[in-house]
Amino acid sequence: MELTPELINLAARFVFNISVAYVIIMLIYHRDHQNNAFVFTYFMFNALIFFFAFILGNMDINIGFAFGLFAVFAILRYRTDPIPIKEMTYLFIVITIGVINGISLNEVSHLELIFTNTMLVLMTYILENYWQNNLLARRTIEYDVLENIKPENHKNLLLDLEEKTGLSIQYFKIRRVYLDRVNISIYFKN
Repeated sequence: MELTPELINLAARFVFNISVAYVIIMLIYHRDHQNNAFVFTYFMFNALIFFFAFILGNMDINIGFAFGLFAVFAILRYRTDPIPIKEMTYLFIVITIGVINGISLNEVSHLELIFTNTMLVLMTYILENYWQNNLLARRTIEYDVLENIKPENHKNLLLDLEEKTGLSIQYFKIRRVYLDRVNISIYFKN
């Protein structure tokens, strides 16, 4: 087997692609989530899409048709298994990286490819570590001390909610009032 320039290009692009995927999957996602169930899927989807896009990029075929065909297979596979939104987002990130690195043959310079991948990694890191940490989590609970839902007792309500939940509640919203209970959305730092 002879090492042709095309094979060397494929190998170099694959190593670059899998390196970017590794940074996103293992250093950004897996560090905080510790969910091994999706790590295999992320790496395999990234590699499969990369090779799929690379091979189709060398053929005279409509890439929209090919990507649509892949989407049908992905939907069939994940249709019965609910995936949390964040995990689905990471799946789309690794798919996108595979497509970008696989399709961009000679029309895109190496510098543009490095810039694009670096921006995706940086955006993922920043959104995961800084912006996400400043968001408040929300939980809706049933509360049964109706006396505290009066506006003049909201301070007591907040203290009681914090004591019962053990959370540092930033604010709350009274959602629905029933005869013997009330639904309250509480907002707290996760």
